[in-house]
Amino acid sequence: MSERDPQLMSIGRFSETTRLSVKALRLYDQQGLLVPEHVDTSNGYRYYGPAQVPRAEAIRVLRGMDMPLEEIGRVLDANPENRDRLMGQHLKRLETNLTDLQQKLSAFAELVEGKKALMPYEVSIKEVPDTQVAAVEKETDLGRVGAAIGEGFGAIMGVIGPAGITPTGAPFVVYHDVIDEETPGKIEMCIPVPAAFDDAGPVSSKKLEGGEVASTLHKGAYHEISAAYHAVSSWMSDNGYQPAAPPAEVYLNDPSEVSESDQLTELMWAIKPAS
Repeated sequence: MSERDPQLMSIGRFSETTRLSVKALRLYDQQGLLVPEHVDTSNGYRYYGPAQVPRAEAIRVLRGMDMPLEEIGRVLDANPENRDRLMGQHLKRLETNLTDLQQKLSAFAELVEGKKALMPYEVSIKEVPDTQVAAVEKETDLGRVGAAIGEGFGAIMGVIGPAGITPTGAPFVVYHDVIDEETPGKIEMCIPVPAAFDDAGPVSSKKLEGGEVASTLHKGAYHEISAAYHAVSSWMSDNGYQPAAPPAEVYLNDPSEVSESDQLTELMWAIKPAS
């Protein structure tokens, strides 16, 4: 067995000291966030030093603030000025999430108390042509989906804008996976463009296949669109259809120019006859 400092703690003891699970400590090691001070070469056992306790405590606190692991690493390794800037950005996201939650609670109370009726959705079939787009794919969780969408569209505009490429349609997001409180997944931000172009970093040029879609219009805050999904899903079931591809949300107006109650989102879901 390789030599080690007798003051070092086993991963189990370090877990008890820091209130971080052994599973979490192994993950932090894999991601380079909290690397053991010593690893026994004969058995792979991890050992941590007393000086690592403050970093572990900082990780625990930041995770309690819903900060993603990759961002925690940047915060802990940053100089004080950058650390303050990164923390400020995260706190701003938390404030946005809190406002969003308060709005959801208010809408829920209005529904329960009968002050607000569920929005009626008219579902129709439309033919969508093949569409050339500039696209960015991202893995995200529910808490960061809004930020991921903003980053994705920002990256696209950072490429097509300087290249003089003018969008030919409204921006939209394809939800390749169901994303909820427990499950992250892949989303794809897309902006229609007139022709193919050379890929640039995370921004790719691709052609999306068209076809029949079930479509409905949601008016109101983006976070209230789940009822539209239910309406389209129920319509498919009632009319002998099933999904043929992931759904897409098309943003028909600029959220910076209208109030939440006036935001317009078209939900389009590719369909095929039910088997």
